[in-house]
Amino acid sequence: MKKTERSTAANPASASAMATGDAERSELEDPTARLQADLDRFRDLALRSQADFENYKKRAAREKEEAIKYANSSLLERLVAIVDNFELGLDAAKGEGEQSPVYSGMTLVLKQLNDFLVENGLQPIEAEGKKFDPNLHEAIAHQPSHLPEGTIIRQTRRGYRFKDRLLRPSQVVVSSGPAK
Repeated sequence: MKKTERSTAANPASASAMATGDAERSELEDPTARLQADLDRFRDLALRSQADFENYKKRAAREKEEAIKYANSSLLERLVAIVDNFELGLDAAKGEGEQSPVYSGMTLVLKQLNDFLVENGLQPIEAEGKKFDPNLHEAIAHQPSHLPEGTIIRQTRRGYRFKDRLLRPSQVVVSSGPAK
């Protein structure tokens, strides 16, 4: 044993060679570990990118489908305003008598317009006598009445739904309960 100690102590170069061998071995292991860590990181990045791309494709398809589904909403919204004015004209023609040809013709045209709107996914919102719902109705006045508070007394402008969305809320007068 003393001989080995002496040989290492006497020969410092061999001690440094042993230390260098250990360092070379750790350098060989370190690049492998570093490369494995890089590989794992890039694999994770690739999987995340692939998942993000799949989510993007699904979102884009959903947005495209929704755009197609609701493409006519602006046209129908403008047409609803025309129907409102047509109904006002019909009320004026009613003054001449319900048997007049003008009233009969306007009634027929209004029916065709309403049928067209329904065929294209537009549904009128019935409001009179219903409970006020701020998601469907726009209160323009409160008025005392025999009806319970929060009940719609009359509708001043019809509201519409387009498929499953609100296109235009109904303008309504809401009961404030019995007069005090």
